Amino acid sequence: MTEMEKLLAAKASLKAKAQGITAKEGATKEEIEAVLTEIQTINAKIEVQKQVDAMEAEELKAKAEAQKPVNEPLWAQPKDNKKVLWKNNAEFLTAVYAASKQGATPDQRLLMQNAASGMGESVPSDGGFLVGEDFAKELLQKTYETGILASKCRKIPISPTSNALEANGIDETSRANGSRWGGIQSFWENEADVLTGKKPKFNKVELKLKKLTGLCYATDELLQDATALEAIIGQAFAEEFGFKMDDAIMNGLGAGQPLGFMKSGALVTVDKEGSQSAGTIVTQNVLKMYSRCWGRSRQDAVWLVNQDIEPQLAQMTIAVGTGGVPVYMPANGVSDQPYGTLFGRPVIPVEQANTIGSLGDISLVDLSQYLLIDKGGVNAASSIHVRFLYDESVFRFIYRVDGQPIWKSALTPFKGSNTLSPFVTLAAR
Repeated sequence: MTEMEKLLAAKASLKAKAQGITAKEGATKEEIEAVLTEIQTINAKIEVQKQVDAMEAEELKAKAEAQKPVNEPLWAQPKDNKKVLWKNNAEFLTAVYAASKQGATPDQRLLMQNAASGMGESVPSDGGFLVGEDFAKELLQKTYETGILASKCRKIPISPTSNALEANGIDETSRANGSRWGGIQSFWENEADVLTGKKPKFNKVELKLKKLTGLCYATDELLQDATALEAIIGQAFAEEFGFKMDDAIMNGLGAGQPLGFMKSGALVTVDKEGSQSAGTIVTQNVLKMYSRCWGRSRQDAVWLVNQDIEPQLAQMTIAVGTGGVPVYMPANGVSDQPYGTLFGRPVIPVEQANTIGSLGDISLVDLSQYLLIDKGGVNAASSIHVRFLYDESVFRFIYRVDGQPIWKSALTPFKGSNTLSPFVTLAAR
């Protein structure tokens, strides 16, 4: 017996009860009102059950439809409740290329993809089509895998309806009393003393999405080879985007691109030694750089170096008596692999570091103190007109991202005058 059948049977029983009460001589008003109330309650339950039954019927119908045979190729059938539009990335790129030709009708799957992403069913003003979710994720994943710095940053995705991130940060530039946490201070008080109130000071961390654009020229011969097209464009854009992201994280100017830590007010620059020769790195440089790294950042910090300085690292020593002990090289000297660490932190060669003797040829940084935001989705467009005379087509990809150090300035310690920071570099020599 279903729930609805039970409710209808109960209603019939109540009706019979009501008839018996009204037919009875001497029935009180309270008795009649009580049975009528019961009938109203059962009627309300019946209405609710009707809605429940309707929902269950729709759910059963949807399950039955999902179990019907699909007359589509395997790649197009739903996977994890999501319909796959493209066999592979190359098919998508070829469709974008075909849609760019004058008078061509775009593949309906391109328009479906735009519409599903909240874009109109017409080609957007930029003349592009949104890359499929799987392709976009794969491209961005490879970008952060090939990029050395971007993968180490603190990354926050923002919502599709937003183009910026605003957050309050603690305005702490000193650890002196009254300055910690932007103004929080505590006191040792005697009993019955009047308490002294303090409040923190905040600053605003604001990031607005910047546009990273990549172009790729593809010959018509390459466009005929779907496998090569997918491999070349997938790898080429991932590596190029990764390189540009790393360069912006380190050297970005902040105008139209992320703000790099080398251009940030939080950067601490360690002076060269008084008698230090040009184009050299000595042990005292490294010792002083490590001492200026904020204590909490040391467990996550890495050394970023230009490969030109590696001969200098190999020659660094600490004086012991009349001789010296190598700092960077193992006991077996050049016959063995170098340690690859300084103070236990990895030494990572990066192309974006300046050459030896320049500001930034060696830096000690904690990139967990660098904030990145991005807006999911990569936009792709194609044109046959830009390189028409060369029988080439142009693919354009756009990724929207921004970043900057969380710190606005270096930190003055509670005791001592040398400022500290997660971002430390060596001055020009």
